[in-house]
Amino acid sequence: METHLYGLRTAANREDQVVDYLVSKLHSKTLGVLAVIKAHGMRGYVFIEATSKEDAETALQGVPYARGLLPAEIPYQEIEHMLEQVKVEMNVRKSDIVEIISGPFKRENAKVIRINRQKEEIVVELLESAVPIPITVKMDAVKVVRREEDAPAEE
Repeated sequence: METHLYGLRTAANREDQVVDYLVSKLHSKTLGVLAVIKAHGMRGYVFIEATSKEDAETALQGVPYARGLLPAEIPYQEIEHMLEQVKVEMNVRKSDIVEIISGPFKRENAKVIRINRQKEEIVVELLESAVPIPITVKMDAVKVVRREEDAPAEE
């Protein structure tokens, strides 16, 4: 099956919302879209791999913040360098104290409860909350502030 790569203009800093909306739309319908790619460091653009330009345009109908496809197809070689497989550093351990560095709980400290290495997600409990509520975040959305063995001995 022959596939084509198209550039999609989006509202700046809304690339994640466009990708999320497109992916959820593609789960509910069978359209000729094979992949939706957000290249790191590329603001205002998302890439779509589809069987035809018509399929890509059909998938975009009604997607908020999507501004339309670029007129020409994109050669894979032009974006290949942005798509290298990146290995996430698995430097988080259970019971670590971490700071959330992105998302709605940004700058909050939390304790790691569980780690899912396959999905690259961790479950944390916020330290400052009155009731401990488990929250699932991506592993790259936190940084380790303190290790369990680094913690001062409680007296």
